[in-house]
Amino acid sequence: MSTLDPTVRAVEAVLFASPEPMSVDSIRAHVGVGKGGTDIRAALEQLEAQYRGRGIALVRRGDRWHFQTAPDLAHLLRRDREETRRLSRAAIETLAIIAYHEPVSRAEIEAIRGVAISKGTLDVLMEAGWVRPAGRREVPGRPLLYATTPAFLQHFGLTSRRDLPGLEDLRAAGLLDPVDLALERLEDEREAAEEHEARNRDDGA
Repeated sequence: MSTLDPTVRAVEAVLFASPEPMSVDSIRAHVGVGKGGTDIRAALEQLEAQYRGRGIALVRRGDRWHFQTAPDLAHLLRRDREETRRLSRAAIETLAIIAYHEPVSRAEIEAIRGVAISKGTLDVLMEAGWVRPAGRREVPGRPLLYATTPAFLQHFGLTSRRDLPGLEDLRAAGLLDPVDLALERLEDEREAAEEHEARNRDDGA
């Protein structure tokens, strides 16, 4: 019987015990790499191959890894009654805008949708764990920016945002042109504001 690499075993144990997907750096902080140990990324690749086709699989969501039930067996673990998280149309549209244009501010979301959004809409998405604050844009007023989370990728079965429907798919469906126009308008307004601010500085000099 061959001896299993201790680093592979340690990575497996840490991921198995973790309630949330873990990044390579987080795994390394728990595991460390001993003398002659396999690199964390190599260990993840080995585990991914070893679990392929089994009842559970090691999967990557964005830059994080976790074990999950094989998709074709998920129905065995579902309860008869499932609690469904229902989102309003405003929340669905807001989530889609954030996913495709992150990081994005509230004003940019409203410009794309064409209507104002309530604070509650963003609160619902953040409570669901799908949206997070992502810093502030360095423009006058420094508006708060929003982005999606690893939980968003996990819930919708995406490895990364690159797995979202492509731009051509959206354009063919007639969904992209209004977004393009809104973003161009925002960019023009931002440039105009910056030029106005620069003129004011020059006049005051």
